Amino acid sequence: MSTPTQLKAVGVKTEALRSATVYAILVAISSVHLMNDMMQSVVTALFPVLKDSLQLNLSQIGWIAFTLNMTSSVMQPVVGLISDKRPAPWMLPVGMFSSMIGMAGLAVAPNFYLLLLAVVFVGLGSAVFHPEGSRVVHLAAGNRRAFSQSIYQVGGNFGHMLGPLMTMAIFIPLGQKGAAWGMALAATAIIILMKVVPWYKEHLALHNGQMQRKKAAGEVRAALAPKVVAFAISILVVIVFARSWYGAAIGNFYQFYVVEAYGLSIKAAQVPLFLFLAAGVAGTFFGGMLADRIGRKKMMLISILGAAPFALILPHLPLAWVYPLIVLLGFILQSGFSVSVVYAQELMPGKVGTASGLITGLAFGMGGLGAVVLGYMADAQTLAYVMGLCSALPLLGLLALMLPKDRREAA
Repeated sequence: MSTPTQLKAVGVKTEALRSATVYAILVAISSVHLMNDMMQSVVTALFPVLKDSLQLNLSQIGWIAFTLNMTSSVMQPVVGLISDKRPAPWMLPVGMFSSMIGMAGLAVAPNFYLLLLAVVFVGLGSAVFHPEGSRVVHLAAGNRRAFSQSIYQVGGNFGHMLGPLMTMAIFIPLGQKGAAWGMALAATAIIILMKVVPWYKEHLALHNGQMQRKKAAGEVRAALAPKVVAFAISILVVIVFARSWYGAAIGNFYQFYVVEAYGLSIKAAQVPLFLFLAAGVAGTFFGGMLADRIGRKKMMLISILGAAPFALILPHLPLAWVYPLIVLLGFILQSGFSVSVVYAQELMPGKVGTASGLITGLAFGMGGLGAVVLGYMADAQTLAYVMGLCSALPLLGLLALMLPKDRREAA
């Protein structure tokens, strides 16, 4: 039978495990996030090819983005809610297998409607992966939550960043069939997850045991009032809305805008888009590091309000100024995304999957809805009109001033 001294030693060991940051697991799950989001970026990278090969208009392009993002958005909070009650590490490789089916479908879809069906499988795979992936990050983060979340999000952002490069290197030369190589990404991700899942199971049990001991000892901090949480989450929703709709304008339509406004080729139009996404990767990483020092709320304010002036002047610049400014814009705008996920998790202690699914899923969903609305607006008006209108969206970040103070305690 264990003595009190032995039990105390076990508790100290468990607490040490919780406070240590497990970088090997963070890198592994981030690399899977990279491959997951690369598969998603295959869809948007194919837009210029599909527009010609399947004779799609901008509204249909918007519907493809909407289908991908809304499938992920609607399912992510649902998966997160279920996994908070009954975590399922085995769902990680299952989600990757769904994405593999979607990649195969993208390569061979002969029409718009079968293309949408393939996109649904990709979206479902992402919906399953993100909440469980965020839980792995939460367990591996130790005391560096914002930084750890930024490592995880850097993987996803890097995957999205590769979209324009894939357009130039793969899809313009190979066409739609080039999407088949995405199946190799899914297979590689599944292999990596076979190493992550056992660690996840073990540390999930340790975490649950530690939380039960803290509850029994009365050491768990009282949750915020439901009205306060609901108000704060509502503000986060608006901030995510502003960031994701603006991201949808840049990610889905800016390449067509620079072709129209500056006379660039489709291939050359990928360069400013790539710069925006690449700068976003760096911004995500450094934003997470800074947020652990200055706080989540301050970092979110710096991110979206700092991006506002650059967003407002981008549509009015000569081409030579577009390149440096879009780098600054991408860096600042994305520096707050991973921070908003951690902030939501700390607002909702014990509901890591729900919080991450709500914020990341909402981001994808709002971006998808934005893609449809903006696509119709671009067909009805002009791309210049759409870009000018969207440039004011980051100003909605002023609402972050109303958010409650950070809650740094373990959730």
